[in-house]
Amino acid sequence: AAATRETRLLSRSMSYRQEIKPGTNWVNYLRCHDDIGWSFDNSDARSVGIDPHGHRRFLNEFYSGRFPGTFARGVPFQYNPTTNDMRICGTTASLVGVEDAVDRDDSLCLDMALRRARMLYGVLMSAGGIPLIYMGEERGDLNDYAYRDDPDKAGDARWVHRPAVDWSRSTDEEPFFAIIRDLAQARSAQPALAGTAIEVLDTPSPHLLAFRRIAHGRNLLVVANFSEREIPISG
Repeated sequence: AAATRETRLLSRSMSYRQEIKPGTNWVNYLRCHDDIGWSFDNSDARSVGIDPHGHRRFLNEFYSGRFPGTFARGVPFQYNPTTNDMRICGTTASLVGVEDAVDRDDSLCLDMALRRARMLYGVLMSAGGIPLIYMGEERGDLNDYAYRDDPDKAGDARWVHRPAVDWSRSTDEEPFFAIIRDLAQARSAQPALAGTAIEVLDTPSPHLLAFRRIAHGRNLLVVANFSEREIPISG
């Protein structure tokens, strides 16, 4: 959804795949220690008019930095030249556009990358389940390409998002830390976010994701804009 700026596949998946048995829960994350594979259900994609195989090719091109206009700086993993299939590695900050903006010294794109990160973490914190934050996300670590110079690691692109820790950095001053801290505090103050029940709502724009969470007599509406433009909505 972040790559296409459209939420139809995400809305479709969330509309009925979130419900699980009482006493169980999801663990959710934007990325983890491993590579990213596009494991959405093919039937979900087809139901909203998306060719699943073409969509995976697009996502691989976009998140490996090969698609024109992409903001992502991912690294291919397990690339198959016969089928062009691959998986993607990279830190959250590099995948949402921070690395690209910093390299180009573009303050507007950096601001947008941080807004994109806040939006994605906001969905993570409110969509149900237990949000996981992996090492380096709290600092907004960028890709670490030093692994390419290590013979024991050079063949495994996953090391690009397993950076060496710079203990001299003050986490409290990092924008990503502020984003995650503020959203975590907001989450803990919302009784409506208990459990996993979720109602995905129709929106007036294909760029918006909207859902309602209801628990403990509280009702919370979440709206996320996956585009770079302001989209007016009415209550």
